Amino acid sequence: MNRLTTPRGELALARFPEDPRDLLRAWDAADEYLLRHLDGTAGEAAGGAGGVTGGGPVDLSGTVVVAGDRWGALTTALAGHRPVQITDSFLAQEATRANLERNGIGPDRVRLLSTRDAPPDRIDVLLVRVPRSLALLEDQLHRLAPRVHAGTVVVGTGMVTEIHTSTLRLFERILGPTRTSLAVRKARLILCAPDPALPRTASPWPKSYELPGGVGPASGLTAVNHAGVFCADRLDIGTRFLLRHLPRRRGPERVVDLGCGNGVVGTAAALDNPEAEVLFVDESYQAVASAEATFLANTAPGPGADTAPGPGADTTPGAGADTAPGAGAEAGTGPGTRIGARRIGAEAGPGRRAEFRVGDGLSGVPARTVDLVLNNPPFHSHRATTDATAWRMFTGSRAALRRGGELWVVGNRHLGYHAKLRRLFGNCEVVASDPKFVVLRAVKR
Repeated sequence: MNRLTTPRGELALARFPEDPRDLLRAWDAADEYLLRHLDGTAGEAAGGAGGVTGGGPVDLSGTVVVAGDRWGALTTALAGHRPVQITDSFLAQEATRANLERNGIGPDRVRLLSTRDAPPDRIDVLLVRVPRSLALLEDQLHRLAPRVHAGTVVVGTGMVTEIHTSTLRLFERILGPTRTSLAVRKARLILCAPDPALPRTASPWPKSYELPGGVGPASGLTAVNHAGVFCADRLDIGTRFLLRHLPRRRGPERVVDLGCGNGVVGTAAALDNPEAEVLFVDESYQAVASAEATFLANTAPGPGADTAPGPGADTTPGAGADTAPGAGAEAGTGPGTRIGARRIGAEAGPGRRAEFRVGDGLSGVPARTVDLVLNNPPFHSHRATTDATAWRMFTGSRAALRRGGELWVVGNRHLGYHAKLRRLFGNCEVVASDPKFVVLRAVKR
């Protein structure tokens, strides 16, 4: 945990889940630059060029929306103005809740929405932490544009390596005239003046593509991708390699597509074994929505089908929400609505059952209830390279698996996952390998 000094006081902040050994902070120079800009002191950090960021303090008395806040630093710092946070990340929401509590701020001071929820009807101040995905930024600006007005203050922030000409063009094309600030500590602001005369067009997302042949039961499937999902325009080579070597299993069992992305791995497993029940889980709301759309696009609907919510699911999503029940919760909502669970049965065809969950890996799955976990773990957390997420996925898998259950992992050879799995499970088998990737199998004894 580290302490952030802001114009509004000092805050104790941490990422989620908190790890005392993790030296990565829950904020960076871009967050600090934005907070100084709102307070009217950014010019001091820019060498006295106050005019470059617009001068005095920003009026925060109206509806303040913070989009893309990575670990809740901006939302926590602005809690006195009752901001609305919009994020694609379940972990960002949990980090925000924890940081509010850590600083003695009541959960009712902020409102937490996911990217699948309808934004507020009117936005007076829009603060955008520029995401890594240009597609996610495009989608969110399209969704937010009808809610801004000529007087809305729009400020984006990011490190200089995250803000490109294409980034500025999106703001300009969707919202209005855009300029940038001077760079301070390798961070920059985007200053946009909304133009109500611009046509408000719909987002081009989601998009879909057909999977190529030669990838086992996934050959020829339709992959549906909401904005921001990894490799939204093509099948990534790691997943392609895993699909070629998926275990061929039969009989009733519970399978988990862990870190499901667009869901092609879990969908392939469901089609290959119609008796399996597949849980798709990811910390990204966009990913889980994509996985559900992919699954339904490739499974024949049955007559008179309906959808039954899974255990603990919030069956009243926010107006305009597409899938992911449980999104749009206030910061103080209980655990039952933090993880969206949607169970699909008859509408996916006879015998095919699936559940879609937004959450922190397998933390919400009861111990010893899973037969097979399929996993392509990420090794980046925003700009940082780390194996912390993979390790949590592996330990969560071991807890969730029944005795004799299996974890199948695909990863880059240089990441050394075999050593971690052998230490955790006591065994690890190389199923397949090529010069770049390896598919590993670990069995819970």
